Amino acid sequence: MPSFTLPPPLAVTPSPRRVAVVGVTGSGKTVLARALAQALDLAYVELDALYWGSGWQGAERDVFRQRAEAALACGAWVVDGNYSALRDLVWGQAQALVWLDYALPLVLWQLLKRTLGRTLHRELLWGNNRETWRGAFFSPHSLFLYALSSHKRFRRNFPVALAQPEYAHLTVVRLRTPREAEELLATIPLHAPLPGCMI
Repeated sequence: MPSFTLPPPLAVTPSPRRVAVVGVTGSGKTVLARALAQALDLAYVELDALYWGSGWQGAERDVFRQRAEAALACGAWVVDGNYSALRDLVWGQAQALVWLDYALPLVLWQLLKRTLGRTLHRELLWGNNRETWRGAFFSPHSLFLYALSSHKRFRRNFPVALAQPEYAHLTVVRLRTPREAEELLATIPLHAPLPGCMI
């Protein structure tokens, strides 16, 4: 898998028009993806918003893919999410992939802060859902359990997937710390707005 040192490839001109942001839950994908979308003047696509319905019911695979295809049709976007069911669509069309590969203790700390904020403030999420104390800490579907199980799996599987010929076109930026994410954003030059679309 390609790896790069800062300044990362997103800083070059012309800037990419299609960027995928991946990483274990709690790594900060949404924050970085939104910031990249704003900096690059691209549409922001959150895959969780396309997947989850009311009562935490996930969309059927065909429906999910149709929603994603419609969202990506504009051709100028930053996508936030890891769904393997959409990997061929997102990674296949992306020009750059940013992988937030932070240490597990940092990921869990960030996830804890996010979860406390969402539960205390009853934050409304996708499909009119809200996180609960029970779901966050005492459920077999807890995101903390998911982060623990997926962190090592992502580190093992992402390099294998990125080495496949169908993804050889991707510029890969693997970020190990929040400081590197900040440096990534700082290197993006000011430029004229790119033609994008609204999601």
